[in-house]
Amino acid sequence: MTFTEFLPTLNAALNGLATVLLTAGFICIKRKNIAAHRGCMVGAFGVSLVFLFFYVLHKILVRGVHTAFQGEGLWAWIYYPMLISHIILAMAIVPLVIVTFYHALKDNVERHRTWARWTFPFWYYVSVTGVLVYFFLYHWFTG
Repeated sequence: MTFTEFLPTLNAALNGLATVLLTAGFICIKRKNIAAHRGCMVGAFGVSLVFLFFYVLHKILVRGVHTAFQGEGLWAWIYYPMLISHIILAMAIVPLVIVTFYHALKDNVERHRTWARWTFPFWYYVSVTGVLVYFFLYHWFTG
């Protein structure tokens, strides 16, 4: 397996790790453990940045060629709406995360909370569906 062929697996693992950290961060804040919440969310942000680097690198290395979905019928009806929503929200989540982190860093708790109510579910959805897209393309429907 070449490095370029390995990158989708690495990216799925990074998305999975981000999902775990987001889940842990959510649990920590519900338990009012702010320090642990902060650590988990900074970790999720860092992992997501590493993911973004390798995702862009992969697109450059494959010159924008994408892996075609091989599923048909009901599976295509499931996959394509998930993929489209994933792509749209993946673009939207970047500024949402930045603004949410900005308010956290400035210790503006109420504004942070307000933004996080929107940011968290979108970020979580993007992380989970990123892993699902990987499995749809590289494991479940390989032709």
